[in-house]
Amino acid sequence: MAAAGRVLLAPITITPSKPLTPSHLKGLLWADVMFRATAQLAEVTFRYSHTTYHPTEQVVGFWEFLDRTRGDTDYGSLSEEEIGELYVAFRKEETPPAAAALRPYAEAIEHTGFVHPASTRVLELWTGHYQRLGLHDPGLLAHQPPEFGLEEMIEHLVATGMGLDHRDCGGPVYLDATRFGLPLRKIVSADGRPNYLACALRELLPLAPRYDEIAVLYDRELDPDYQLLERVLAARGPAVHRVPIGRTPIEGRITSARHGGWHGYTVDALLHAVGEDHPPEARLLGLRLYFIAGLGPGQQQSFRHDLLRKSLARAEQLLDRARTAPQQGRDALLAALTPHRRDHTHIDPYRLTSSLLRRGRTVPDHSLLASVFL
Repeated sequence: MAAAGRVLLAPITITPSKPLTPSHLKGLLWADVMFRATAQLAEVTFRYSHTTYHPTEQVVGFWEFLDRTRGDTDYGSLSEEEIGELYVAFRKEETPPAAAALRPYAEAIEHTGFVHPASTRVLELWTGHYQRLGLHDPGLLAHQPPEFGLEEMIEHLVATGMGLDHRDCGGPVYLDATRFGLPLRKIVSADGRPNYLACALRELLPLAPRYDEIAVLYDRELDPDYQLLERVLAARGPAVHRVPIGRTPIEGRITSARHGGWHGYTVDALLHAVGEDHPPEARLLGLRLYFIAGLGPGQQQSFRHDLLRKSLARAEQLLDRARTAPQQGRDALLAALTPHRRDHTHIDPYRLTSSLLRRGRTVPDHSLLASVFL
């Protein structure tokens, strides 16, 4: 089948400084199913670069904190939880690190691809989680710098009337989408520190003209920034679709990983709890049924082990039925995916995954499950 279009899938990047939690896992599984399903119908690029976002203060600030307080620690033997506790301690510091202290780290990232040993250790552990979860690895340990330098990105925004650079008078750089009724947003501080949105612009602005459609997946709490990002990228030509995903409450509470409270609820702990009670394929499908269809795009439902176990059992039943059903081939696979595209090229993971659980539906083809969920 000829490609239906060129799609850039750009999920929000999780900073490698703490354990993966149910909220992170929900987003990762959502993006994985969207990528694998859409790839059956179109040419898809999965852009997920840690290199791009290392210069943010929450990353280089953490690295500076570690070197200042821990010295020559051997991080290669530490767990995600142990490194996460250090990150919690960093975020509790009342005085933010000075720009001069962070500059050597930012320069090392730009010129040598430097990654602090603590973050390298976290990314190595995440690579193992990806393998166990059946996730597409977009290059967790790869050096993937953005095509635009910081200055090039700022110059582009200013030239297109969407940037205000006040650094020559001691001020910051703003993203200016006020023509669309959106507020000014500071993206680079007066002393040169970029925030997450500035890094996203460095990465996505040069890529945007090469695609017919861009789908950005992100934490629902960042919606104001992603409304701005949508406007800027759409001006480069592609159709831009925002896909906000709610966090997963733990015992009714939504908290950021930087505050801790994730002990017993990390991905490592979750996979250990799932254990070997179900075949590998059932574990992969069951996790996707629960975190996508079960929890949905919002954030009303708290994580529940009992509902996850029910999804695993349901997955095993679906797979047993699919294996014994007549295989329908490529045309049937495409016919099963197409209704979940709506007015865009990419597949909606929630609609697709929920369709597997609909009462009275036909038995899913095993090729659909294998191509998208396993």
